[in-house]
Amino acid sequence: MADDLNTPLGQRPKPRRGKINIPVPQLIAGALALFVGVFAVWAVVRNDPFGGEPIAVVPVPSQSGMVAKTPAAPDAHQANAVPPGPGRYDGPAPASTSGSSPGTAATPAPGTRTIEIINGTTGAHQVVTIPASGPDAAPLPTAPLDQKFVEMTPQGPLPKIAADGVRPEDAFAQPVKAIAGKADAPRIALIVSGLGVSAKLTADAIAKLPGAVTLAFVPYGNDTGWVTRARARGHEVLLQVPMEPFDYPDNDPGPETLLTSLTPAQNMDRLHWVMSRFQGYVGLINMMGARFTASEDVLSPVLRETAQRGLLFVDDGSNPRSLAGRLAAASNLPFAKADVVVDLVPTPDEIDNALARLEMAARAHHVAVGIASALPVSIDHIAKWAKAAASHGVLLVPITAAALKDKQS
Repeated sequence: MADDLNTPLGQRPKPRRGKINIPVPQLIAGALALFVGVFAVWAVVRNDPFGGEPIAVVPVPSQSGMVAKTPAAPDAHQANAVPPGPGRYDGPAPASTSGSSPGTAATPAPGTRTIEIINGTTGAHQVVTIPASGPDAAPLPTAPLDQKFVEMTPQGPLPKIAADGVRPEDAFAQPVKAIAGKADAPRIALIVSGLGVSAKLTADAIAKLPGAVTLAFVPYGNDTGWVTRARARGHEVLLQVPMEPFDYPDNDPGPETLLTSLTPAQNMDRLHWVMSRFQGYVGLINMMGARFTASEDVLSPVLRETAQRGLLFVDDGSNPRSLAGRLAAASNLPFAKADVVVDLVPTPDEIDNALARLEMAARAHHVAVGIASALPVSIDHIAKWAKAAASHGVLLVPITAAALKDKQS
């Protein structure tokens, strides 16, 4: 038998040590999965309204030692502000207007009122003047909610031709103020669209633009009083109807959009919903709608309904394949089409160039229609151009004047 003395050197078996295999890739993947899971749970459970934005905590001194003061009577500026409440901070007091005593707000002009916009980040104050709808406002040519022009439906109030045959288009139209000594001056109708959503832009358009500029409102605004204020300032109003573009739904005009895939009855139901959002408009204008306005089957019923309710229709001119003009003539519908998009390139120089082209089109055809979006630069430059329009030999008119001219021709 072999023993320790007889066993050859180096032949003794070595004891095996236990080997631990560590799967490094699996550990890394598991750690990442655990991190993502914990982060997802944290993001759902944690109530963080600032979304991770950096914040700063500022100590607020106690107000217990201050002497209470008797509140003064609110001025016109304060009357429109939201009343303060617990935990509310409205920023520093607004600086006094030049020429007025400190702490005294400037008196608004008759027929207007002011609202204050406060920047929640900087605390800056901005006072915006808007037309009033009260007794100081300019008189309306016709009450926008006159019941003889309203049909009550399950969708809400819709415009209709009155029993005496008066059309809403005529009842809500604004008069044309001719240039002295130039009765046959070329006419320009300008439309500013996209109003009713931004309070500041809507207020600026109503206050800065002359009454002859037509204002187009989207059907999604929360304050239907804007239309009344616009009409009180002498503006004609159009209702923008959302219609299907070619890249729908990637490019979606909004709820209740009229679609080529719907039946005429379904589109009519949507149209009535849109038309019931507010009253007092003279007609409709498409909001997008390149695919919809190129389809006779779906567009014809809409234009017939527009004519039967005593309105006009405006094509915004964005779709060269639009059938609106031909179909409007077949329905005896007053119609106008935009010749120039004033702010296609929204820069001061390009807007001025577009307005010059609009003047040339008016001189060539006696009447021309321009359209712009409710952008600050567009509103400012249109307001500036409108002041000098008469000196250029052109007459700025509301859209009903341009549409009636097209109808007569």
